[in-house]
Amino acid sequence: MLSTNEYFDGKVMSIAFEGPDGPVTSGVMAPGEYTFSTSQNELMKVTCGELVVRLPGSSDWQPFPAGTEFSIAAGLSFDLKVSKTTAYLCFYS
Repeated sequence: MLSTNEYFDGKVMSIAFEGPDGPVTSGVMAPGEYTFSTSQNELMKVTCGELVVRLPGSSDWQPFPAGTEFSIAAGLSFDLKVSKTTAYLCFYS
């Protein structure tokens, strides 16, 4: 079953589904700055564009272009800067 999610006044949208190893979302982010909190462990894979991320516990911003990934543990928050429309897959565990 598919379900849709919308955040930040429609600037971030995703479709959620059940993958073979657990929940997954496929989404798109419009340019902007966002803060997300996690309730589960997340593996973010950038598929198109680029996310610039400030990971939990860091003051540095790191670029993650298409083809790269990063992980965030459950119960944390992270900040994103998006300069161009960017697509991602997020795997939850």
